[in-house]
Amino acid sequence: MANTAMKKELYELGETPPLGHVPQKMYASLIRKERFGEPGDAFKVEVIEVPKPGPTQVLVWVMAAGVNYNNVWAGMGFPVDVIAARMRRGDKEDFHIGGSDASGVVWAVGEQVTSVRVGDEVVLSCGMYDEGAPDIKSGGDPVYSTSFKIWGYEENWGSFAQFTLVNRHQVFPKPKKLTWEAASAYMLVGATAYRQLLGWPPNVVNEGDPVLIWGGAGGLGSMAIQIVKARGGIPIAVVSEQDKYEFCYQLGAKGVINRKEFGHWGRLPDLDDAEAFGKWMQGARAFGQKFWEVLGERRNPKIVFEHPGEATIPTSVFMVDNGGMVVICAGTSGYNADVDLRYLWMRQKRLQGSHFASVEECAAFNDMVDRGEVDPALSRVFPFDGVGEAHQLMRENRHPPGNMAILVNATREGTRTLP
Repeated sequence: MANTAMKKELYELGETPPLGHVPQKMYASLIRKERFGEPGDAFKVEVIEVPKPGPTQVLVWVMAAGVNYNNVWAGMGFPVDVIAARMRRGDKEDFHIGGSDASGVVWAVGEQVTSVRVGDEVVLSCGMYDEGAPDIKSGGDPVYSTSFKIWGYEENWGSFAQFTLVNRHQVFPKPKKLTWEAASAYMLVGATAYRQLLGWPPNVVNEGDPVLIWGGAGGLGSMAIQIVKARGGIPIAVVSEQDKYEFCYQLGAKGVINRKEFGHWGRLPDLDDAEAFGKWMQGARAFGQKFWEVLGERRNPKIVFEHPGEATIPTSVFMVDNGGMVVICAGTSGYNADVDLRYLWMRQKRLQGSHFASVEECAAFNDMVDRGEVDPALSRVFPFDGVGEAHQLMRENRHPPGNMAILVNATREGTRTLP
């Protein structure tokens, strides 16, 4: 990648402006309302104006960007039209720049930013909030603030562009050993998993704790397996195909379960339908016995790491140990999840919602990656014009295990520093 001394209005991918020079225009992979639909057709590379940082903002020259399911939804315009939602709040841009993970170089900072300097190599978190929001200024936790949003999904100027705009609290040091593409792929899923597993005392992973991890070969699951392993817990992964077993074992899983061996998934049957409820209970107990088998002992999970939701919550609540926790961050199989409250109250179980992570949790997880305790589990890298393809694969569940990344200004795989 050549560093160009002459200042230009627009730089091609593979060119690098003089450090700190902000050109007028940039390439960005945009979603527009008229392209809502299948992700493969929703993204298109266009030339637009480069945003300018406000007093507490940081402009980052994006080297690589991570791929997450939220921009499958953005491309489809469902379940939320993110463009219309932003414009109702007063935003002027009639386009969406997705991308909620990135690695890059600090290129410009607002006058109140002292935590980073131009030239710093960084990774970005997606947790964005308004520092001046009343509920934060009064001492509230920013993660619970009404202003808390996900950058690159609920807010614009995400990482599928040559430059991205973030708040100062979203910026963390890039682990030096990682390539740009590996560094771009872990923060959203990793920090989310970190908070789920370590953010809800007393239900945190401790030495010897069995943990059931749904979607063990996915982005969230691949991070959860490694965090549980690093904490001395016993990760048991659930996958949909046998060819994903080895991937989970390599990350540190003690055992793996194929969910397709069971057929009781979905909404909980009505208790008045004895035959249907009995059939469901038979399936749930068989799944629990499989957990004991792969664990090697008759112990229930202390924590169930959830995100499928509708299809799995009934089984998760049934299975989790007395006093244990089912912690959930999404509902990829649906939002209407049933719970048999008898198991919840009589066995004093906990059903806990969890959403991304705090600044402190992001920093702690980033330290785990920097120490080599967690690998980004990068499985595939796409060129900049492959944003739509990557999200289409994710939409169709044909993406490889682990995490995916998009090369932006780093046009070659394997680069670690800015030339």
